Amino acid sequence: MTNDSRSALVLSIYLNTRGFAFVVFEGHASPFDWGIRETRGPRKGNGCLLRISQIIDRYAPDVLVIQDTSEQGARRARWISKLNGSITELAKDRGIPVFAYSRAQVRAAFDEHGGPPTKQILAELIAKHIPAFEQYVPPPRKPWMSEDRRMGLFDAAALALVFFRSTDTSVG
Repeated sequence: MTNDSRSALVLSIYLNTRGFAFVVFEGHASPFDWGIRETRGPRKGNGCLLRISQIIDRYAPDVLVIQDTSEQGARRARWISKLNGSITELAKDRGIPVFAYSRAQVRAAFDEHGGPPTKQILAELIAKHIPAFEQYVPPPRKPWMSEDRRMGLFDAAALALVFFRSTDTSVG
C-alpha cells in the first residue's frame, strides 16, 4: 500500500503520567487503531519514546497531533514536556508535520454545549461522534477516585478532532 492509494493517516498521541494513549485516524470519524500503553519505572520516558517510535514506523502517518505542553499550552510534568519535545523531533526527522493543541484549544473546540466541557462530557461527546469508542467511556469519576486509564484515549481522540476541525481540508 503506498501513500497515493490510501487516505491520509493522522496519528494522535496523548501523554499522561502512566504512559500514553494513541489513535490512528483515516479520515475525520474513521479511527482504525487505538491503544493505551502504560510504562513503569525510572526510564518510562525512554520506554514511551521507543513504543511511539514503533507506532510511527508501523503506520507511517502523514500528520502527528500532540498536546501543546509549552508554557502557553498545558502545564505538565517536566518529563512529559521533555518527551513531547522528543516526539516532535522524531516526527520532524521522519518528515512528518506536527500539530500541537493546548488544553484550552481542545475545550474551546467542544464548547458547543454552553461552556467548556469536563473530561467526562468530552468523552461522551466523542463517543457519540465515534461509535466505536462508546464501550470505552468510563463511568463518572468520584472526587476520591483517580482518573480512569481509558480517559487518555479520549484525550488523544479530542486532539485529532481539533486538528480535523482546524484544518477543515484533506491532508496529504
